[in-house]
Parts: sequence; structure tokens; C-alpha cells
Amino acid sequence: MKFRKKDRFPMDTVDIGPLQLKARNVAFDLSVTPLHWIPGHPVASHTISAYHLLFPEVERFFIAAFREALPHIADARLREDVLGFIGQETMHANAHDESLDDFFQRNGINPEPLLAQSRYMLANMLGPRTFRSPKQARQHLINRLAITAAFENFTAFLGHFVLNCRWNQYQADPNMSAIFRWHGAEEMEHRTVAWDVAMYFDRRYWRRVRTMLMVFPLVIWISSRFIWYLVQNDPQAPKSRLKVLYSVIRDGHRGLLPTLTMVLGSAFDYLKPRFQPDETGSMAQALSYLATVETRTAAA
Repeated sequence: MKFRKKDRFPMDTVDIGPLQLKARNVAFDLSVTPLHWIPGHPVASHTISAYHLLFPEVERFFIAAFREALPHIADARLREDVLGFIGQETMHANAHDESLDDFFQRNGINPEPLLAQSRYMLANMLGPRTFRSPKQARQHLINRLAITAAFENFTAFLGHFVLNCRWNQYQADPNMSAIFRWHGAEEMEHRTVAWDVAMYFDRRYWRRVRTMLMVFPLVIWISSRFIWYLVQNDPQAPKSRLKVLYSVIRDGHRGLLPTLTMVLGSAFDYLKPRFQPDETGSMAQALSYLATVETRTAAA
């Protein structure tokens, strides 16, 4: 299955004007979701489930950086986007957090070791720090904003993926699918904000290259650790790393997971001098899906 950047819904040919980002009040029930929520595909299930553990701490890292940056942003429109971004990311972190006991603990997996690792890395190594020099403090903030923009390139790519993947064809659990598709659609909706903030503080191309060269291996490393932890704690999953890698490749070709080509393509696109984040996926598709979410929420 291929996802091409130029693929668009017909609505994408219409200028919908500036969006007003808002946090949607949603709820998801994973109390009966099986550990292998894509039946017969334990590795694909764990690969996606790993992001339940990773997303909350990553998003709190984004929120902390944006809150620190907000007093330094004079542009009224960008300030409004930042506030909307913070609201959406807060809801994302809370929604995934609320699923931890319902899903992981109920299925016999203790997520705390992974959560502790991600908290240490994102808060202690990359998070806010105290500097004697205001110039050093500002540079550290700008670095964190650049890291956020690079991460958000991947979350937008993943948002596009989950809106177009083949989970339904493999009878994936509808509640687990729903939480990731809602999250992915909102990542698409605010896909330009982190980029706009990073460019507001520093437009230099070299910073973008340097940051992606750091973020890309970090994303691959920490994702692999989280996935392997879940696999190791599942008696029904393969115990050989080669078998797990084979399953990831196979399920990528089946449209259950992004392929390596997709992941690398997303990183390479970000490194293009003329890259623009609104070229990723379809905003119309994301907004159409979010309209169905709002309809279901209103009817509940």
C-alpha cells in the first residue's frame, strides 16, 4: 500500500481559511479490548500499542516547550494556534494515560518501566533546564521547539497513515482503532503549528537538518525498545528479534503498519529545503473524520 503526498480529497482544492484549533472532549473504552487487538497479528498490535506509552510523555514535552515559548510570541494568530495545540495535546496525553490500566494492566503488562524511561529522557535530558545566561536559556528553548517540530513531522505522517490503513479489513478492535484515528486526525489538523513556531524562532535550514539527524534515530530507538518490551511480556508473541522484524515488514506490506520506505520518506521530505508541513496527507480527510467524532460525541 502506498501513500503519496500529492493524494488529496476533493475538498483540499478549496481554501477553507485558517482553522480554529480546539480540544475535543472525547472518551474511549478499552476495558474489553484484547491484547492482540488486530486478530492474528500480535506484533502489529504491539507496535501500535507501544505508542499508548510513548505519546503521553512526548506530548507533555511539547506542551512544556510551547508554554515556555508563548510569552515570547507576539504574533496573535500564532499565539492562538499555540493555545489550540496545547489544548489538543493535553487531551491526547490524558486519553492515552486513561487507557493504561484498562488495557495494559488488565492484559498482564506493567508499563511503569517504560514510562520511567521516557520520563527520564524527555524531562531530564531534553526538558526545561535552568541556565545562568538568558542567551543559553533561549537557545535551549529554541532547540526544544525544533525537536518538537521534527517529532510533529512524524506524528502528522502517522496521522495520515492511521486514517488510511487497513485495520478494518483485518477486524481490528473498533475502540482501539478509534482512539488512534481521532488522535491522528487531530495531528493532521495541527500539523503546521510546531513548524510555524520553530520557524518563528529560527528559520535556519541547518538547525532543521541537525535536529532531524538527532530525532530520527531517537524515534527509531525508543520505538523499538517499547515494542520489544511489549513483545517480551506477551507469551503468544514471537521471541526472536528476527521474527519480530519479519512480522513488522510483513504487516507493513499488508497495510497494518507503516513500511520502512514510508518512515524514511517522511524524514527525507522534512529535510528538503522547500518542505512545507501542509503537504503531508489530506486536511479535508482529517476534518471529515473529526466531524464524525464530534457527531458521535454529541449523540452520546
